[in-house]
Amino acid sequence: MNRRDKELLEKLLPMFKIEAHEHLTKISSGLIEIEKAEPEKQAEIVETIYRESHSLKGAARAVNLSEIVAICQSMENVFSAFKRKEMTPSSELLDLLLGAVDCALRLAVHEGPSGAESFELKNLLQALEHATRKQYVAPPGPEADAGGPGFADKADGKSGFESIEQAGELEPAKRITLSAPLPRITETIRISTVKLDSLLLRAEEMLSIKLAAGQRLEELKELKTRFDHWKKEILGRKSFDAALPSRDRDAMVNSAVSLILSFEPAMAGLIKEAEYDKRSFGAMVDTLLEDMKQTLMLPFSSLLEMFPMLVRELTKEAGKEADLGCEGSDIEVDRRVLEELKDPLIHLVRNCIDHGIEKPADRIAKGKPPRGKIRIAASSSDGKIAIAVSDDGAGISAYEIKEAALGKEAVSHEEGDSRDEEDALSLIFRSGVTTSSIITDISGRGLGLAIVRERVEKLNGTVRVASQPGIGTTLEIAVPLTIATFRGVLVRVGGDLFFLPSANIERVARVKREEIRTVENRETLSIEGQAISLARLGAVLELRAMGSRPQGEGPFIQVALLSAAGKRMAFLIDEVLHEQEILVKPLGPQLSRVRNIAGATLLANGKVVPILNVADLMISAEKMAFPPTEAVVDRPPQRISVLVVEDSITARALLRTILEAAGYEVATAVDGIDAITSLKTRPFDLVISDVDMPRMNGFDLTARIRADKELSNIPVVLVTALDSREDKERGVDVGANAYIVKSSFEQSNLLEVIRRLV
Repeated sequence: MNRRDKELLEKLLPMFKIEAHEHLTKISSGLIEIEKAEPEKQAEIVETIYRESHSLKGAARAVNLSEIVAICQSMENVFSAFKRKEMTPSSELLDLLLGAVDCALRLAVHEGPSGAESFELKNLLQALEHATRKQYVAPPGPEADAGGPGFADKADGKSGFESIEQAGELEPAKRITLSAPLPRITETIRISTVKLDSLLLRAEEMLSIKLAAGQRLEELKELKTRFDHWKKEILGRKSFDAALPSRDRDAMVNSAVSLILSFEPAMAGLIKEAEYDKRSFGAMVDTLLEDMKQTLMLPFSSLLEMFPMLVRELTKEAGKEADLGCEGSDIEVDRRVLEELKDPLIHLVRNCIDHGIEKPADRIAKGKPPRGKIRIAASSSDGKIAIAVSDDGAGISAYEIKEAALGKEAVSHEEGDSRDEEDALSLIFRSGVTTSSIITDISGRGLGLAIVRERVEKLNGTVRVASQPGIGTTLEIAVPLTIATFRGVLVRVGGDLFFLPSANIERVARVKREEIRTVENRETLSIEGQAISLARLGAVLELRAMGSRPQGEGPFIQVALLSAAGKRMAFLIDEVLHEQEILVKPLGPQLSRVRNIAGATLLANGKVVPILNVADLMISAEKMAFPPTEAVVDRPPQRISVLVVEDSITARALLRTILEAAGYEVATAVDGIDAITSLKTRPFDLVISDVDMPRMNGFDLTARIRADKELSNIPVVLVTALDSREDKERGVDVGANAYIVKSSFEQSNLLEVIRRLV
């Protein structure tokens, strides 16, 4: 390849990656739809994915990615057979095709195969060829070639494109030429998101110019007011100084009058120009910022593309059946918001399958259809997008959630008793709280929903849950459509300034101090006939000397009534200054998560002001109201003893080294019989066991431990190479607390599981 072709190829590859992702996403979605579509609909889908594969093949040829060309060729052979109804889209064949799509996507990203991928590609192509030869033989004659080049086998066993290339009629280097006529300019172009982000940042920073222009205008108006006062005072005086000669006094009066008369129109003109500048700057900045926001707005469907495949894989792995329905896919959302929502939505959909949807036999026994339903529905209003993820599964028991939270000491007994059913359900967002009977490599740690809440609150959003046992569960996320700017109220607490998001403020008011009541050791106010918890903002933020002294002076106090996640709470402040549009500045990776703080912004005078996270404030205020019990605070540390049961010397030594380095006391056993002997000899806090062992395996050992009254409460972690769904289910049945697959084993993962169990 000459230098010119190489340079051209370097320019084309980034565009090809984007195009490949689009084609492969459509093929993947089509393959998943085929599985549940009616026969007449299947033909339409096959035609679509065949065309997508054919287009991708041509694009891959243009950038000399022959491996992707080969995959597309093999998929086209299968799709051709589908079209001719000589093959049926069985589940096994669809799995193979989806694997081909995944392989092609990785090849596109890496611009070619690695050693391992080359081996995988070879096996994949052989499997596709075997599938077509086993189930489909192209009939001879012109009908075999009706689909075009590379569509059906030729008499010489080669595809149409292969024959052309080998005949030398089309050389790769000549497939693209710069001398060809340029295509007509279209209304859309592709541009790097990094460049767009940088451009948006510059546009956002112009908001400070708009705010500064408004600040200068206010300063000029204040100066005009002072000037008018001085003018009135000067012109109202009969004389300046009686001690001065009359001629000097007259000269001073005339000079002052002349100065006033010349200065006044100049100031009036300056104020008029400043007002014009403010309007002009404001309109231009607002328009530019809005246009830039729109360039980064993507349809919600761009995030939904991955979920049909995800649901299919997870339900298959879990031995369950479920259909996914999506609504509101055309709603446009800031790309940065979509990126932040990706992981939370994955966690929610995973929870629907892991904890919600029952197995087919269980659903039939409950009078439900064997296939469950998962629904992702989006709607927008008032600059926010609300996303509801729901399932028609087993639902959540508020009682079990409360018991799990108490067991993990995530709440005190006092706080747990004070929560109604809706409040108890919200405890699932606390770290470590889970009702899962076993910890596996994908669920049961109680971290997923805690991560969801953290990500959502980072976007200044809210998350709530509603559930009916036996009927289903809905989790709703509400976040702003864009994260660039929003309205905020500037408040003062002592000598510090903070912004509260206007969307979280129900009202601000002055109330009498004597209206504060203490109920169950908590300060409350009666607002509109409802008792509202009251917190002192200075104390919650742990400001200097603000924790105990009353805020403000006089008989009245300033209160801001805030709401978030369906909760309301009043916060005591010193002063409400004003409301304005603010530009959110993230805290940076070094301070990615600061309690009670969502970000920061700049005032027109250059002062940095924190933006408060209202949901965090409420949690912090609740913790102040319910301090940890003495039993939790004063419990002395203890050395935890672990029994490792493993027949492999190497694995046994590895586990012992990891655990002892983490501070645990470790003993070992070579199989289940040896472990039972050790457990009868001395007490242990936890057992970690392999499954496949001589004499007594890990399943039988776990069952023996659960059947023994003296040992039944000891947590058991199974660490094994057996990763099938049936093995995991057997681990649950015999009473294991955690099931970790060795292929996905990580040291930190094991230590985190142990920390949660003991």
